[in-house]
Amino acid sequence: MTSPTQYDAIILGAGAAGMMCAAVAGQRGRRVLLIDHADAPGKKILISGGGRCNFTNIGAAPDRFLSSNPHFAKSALGRYSPADFIALVDSYGIAWHEKTLGQLFCDGSAKQIVVMLLEECAKGGVALALGHPARDITHADGQFRLNHGAQHASASSLVVATGGPSIPKMGATGFAYDLARQFGLKVVEPRPALVPLTLGGEETLFRSLSGVATEIIARAGKSAFREAALFTHKGLSGPAILQASSYWRHGDPVAINFLPHAAPGWLLAAKRSQPRATVRSTLAALLPDRLATTLAERLSAQKSGDEARLADQPDKALTAAEGQLADWRFHPNGTEGFAKAEVTAGGISTDGLSSQTMQARKVPGLYAIGEAVDVTGWLGGYNFQWAWASGHAAGLAL
Repeated sequence: MTSPTQYDAIILGAGAAGMMCAAVAGQRGRRVLLIDHADAPGKKILISGGGRCNFTNIGAAPDRFLSSNPHFAKSALGRYSPADFIALVDSYGIAWHEKTLGQLFCDGSAKQIVVMLLEECAKGGVALALGHPARDITHADGQFRLNHGAQHASASSLVVATGGPSIPKMGATGFAYDLARQFGLKVVEPRPALVPLTLGGEETLFRSLSGVATEIIARAGKSAFREAALFTHKGLSGPAILQASSYWRHGDPVAINFLPHAAPGWLLAAKRSQPRATVRSTLAALLPDRLATTLAERLSAQKSGDEARLADQPDKALTAAEGQLADWRFHPNGTEGFAKAEVTAGGISTDGLSSQTMQARKVPGLYAIGEAVDVTGWLGGYNFQWAWASGHAAGLAL
């Protein structure tokens, strides 16, 4: 067997976090090998944001990230901000624009971000090895050793940046967790996040609304999000639902306010101003027609028929209907799983990592960054910002 090629650091995973880490370390003079089992780098970057890459969010504060340790992300996010990544994007002349809620996208293509990161790696002399997974990873005498393809490599530092199992058709796996456990690191149970929810039982009736979208407030646990929701043939989706899904747990309800614009007492006010109107017609003036009809049919206010006039409804019944529309409880029976999840919640436990460097406390030289770690951002560029920030933190420590 030929002797392994020696590096200062080997980084597993040529995604957002891995490329950022490799570029930073390489430009600091470290000899870096970046390995990915895929035949091209940045595959998730390329499909993100409809192919335009929602590369950060200007509101990427630590309280918009989920983790068993809510304080863990503060250090890295504080030391590499959205403004820092925007400056890098600007230095390459990549045009971008802000959409709603602080989301930043390329004007052109997500390919520009991948090309930029590869150029940054090239500036640092990073060796890129694609198309072969890392195998036979061992650690002894202060050296990590592994095989990739027909090559052997060793380094004093190993960075796990292989992400989580979300979107398996892109090649995503739970490799990071297996490796973490191999080296004695704990793993917080991974679960799909930013994922559509499925409905069963009586709530399958709402599947007939497939394709209907409307702005709502969705609540799961203590978190609430005001954005669009979309009814699907399986259940609920859209940005508000994807956001809430990260906080949802099996058995819990998701509460939806179908009329976030409405002032308290709006239905009683409608009764006074339009007594001949029905609940259905009143709702149809505010919501998509199919949704208005379905909600009206199921409201407790409709005891005397779907087309009963508001004037014929007791105030108490209308107040109850208003309350139900503001706090409609759905009971999802699951999610559409990792196949449809944009990211993975859970992952390598932050308890065993340094928040400053991302290094494993009990295994000197081992680092974990990006989605592989138990840090999950909101929808809208937050997870990319965590990738840049955690990759940058590890790159400075290698």
